[in-house]
Amino acid sequence: MSLFSKFKNDPLFAKVIRSSGVLFSSNTLSLGLSVLQGVLVTRLLGPSGFGLLGVVMAFASTVNSLFSFRMSELVVRYGGEYLNRGEKDKASAIIKAAGLTEGLVSLFAFFVVMLTAGLAEQVLAKTPGVAWMFTVYALGLLANFNTETSTGILQITDRIKLQGTLNLVQSIFTTLIIVGAFFLHGTLSIVLGAYLLGKTILGLGMFILAQVQLRRVLGSAWRQTPLSVLTSTRDLIRFAFSSNISATIIKIFRESELIWIGFFLDTTAVGYYRVAYTIVHFLSIPADPLISTTFPEINRLVVEKAWQPLKDFLRKITMLSFTYNLALGLGLILFGRWIILVYSGEGYLPAYPALIALTIGLVFNYILFWNRPLLLSLGLPEFPIYVTLIVGLLKLGLSFLLVARYGIIAAGALLSFYYIVSVGVMVIRGLKVISQRLKVEG
Repeated sequence: MSLFSKFKNDPLFAKVIRSSGVLFSSNTLSLGLSVLQGVLVTRLLGPSGFGLLGVVMAFASTVNSLFSFRMSELVVRYGGEYLNRGEKDKASAIIKAAGLTEGLVSLFAFFVVMLTAGLAEQVLAKTPGVAWMFTVYALGLLANFNTETSTGILQITDRIKLQGTLNLVQSIFTTLIIVGAFFLHGTLSIVLGAYLLGKTILGLGMFILAQVQLRRVLGSAWRQTPLSVLTSTRDLIRFAFSSNISATIIKIFRESELIWIGFFLDTTAVGYYRVAYTIVHFLSIPADPLISTTFPEINRLVVEKAWQPLKDFLRKITMLSFTYNLALGLGLILFGRWIILVYSGEGYLPAYPALIALTIGLVFNYILFWNRPLLLSLGLPEFPIYVTLIVGLLKLGLSFLLVARYGIIAAGALLSFYYIVSVGVMVIRGLKVISQRLKVEG
């Protein structure tokens, strides 16, 4: 039997690929619109304005992540398990608790951004008169009061493909405004409003879609389920807080690059780095659908203690991701200068060295994208915390020594270092645990 036949005849692998394919189709269209947005915005605002926009948007996201409990993971880990067992009352209770918690966190994060907007203007943006932008964009946090929980709901109800459709809708509205701003010589505030509108459509839309699925799966009275039906509250709280700490660490050391560049350098450097970062993150277009569709399946196989099928599933998914990520990575390195010219113009060519440095780490990360979901499913939520914290602190310490001196190429290289070391360690630990349980439980 050929390798292709083995993949084709695997029902689990085929299911994941079908679901990922639907998401990928929608995301590909969204990618085209995102590229168009980038082409117009980079030219309209210039490196400094583009960098300022990135700092404003990244600040709200970072603050929210500092308090976020990653409710999508909690819903998938426990809500998915309860649904697999037919315990709908417990699934209802965990989803209810997740939604309420996320709503309170979003409100709190908004007030934090509002109170610290002046400080962000001075330390990060280094541009007078822009504090209001931080507060206005933070309104998107209120609109996304239930997005994480809703994402988890769509995952465990096998409707995650709807997220791709909604993402396409918000991309269309955002693009229309940006196109108008470009031809009418609009300002940075109009562009910021366009992205805020897109964020609002996505947040409220996800909430509505998730509620429809909950009525379908759990019935119309699911909200009336008391939280007291949850019996393993200690494990739930442990998982939630470990996810919060892990999300905070990841945000500080991995997903707040624009803020750190603004702190160490200036908004022009942020603009260059943001172009490199945006182009390299096109790798996430095929990867995100796989992440969304594989986590529930990994969790289900762990719950069923199907260790050999789990190993086979991870091997096939990794082979697939290795093939396309390696090809895409080589394409970015070989044609990176041309891509920058097309995407943002000649004025952004200083971003190319950072693009090369970032590509290496992101390719490695997306090949082994299942590293953290596997550990969460195996009941090891603390291990990613220790790994990402240690590697992240090392990365941050080196940033103080290298970024101010060598600029954005050092920032890109350090982020790649972070990905390679942290992901590598977590993959080794996860596979080791699977092998151990396979020997003990068969």
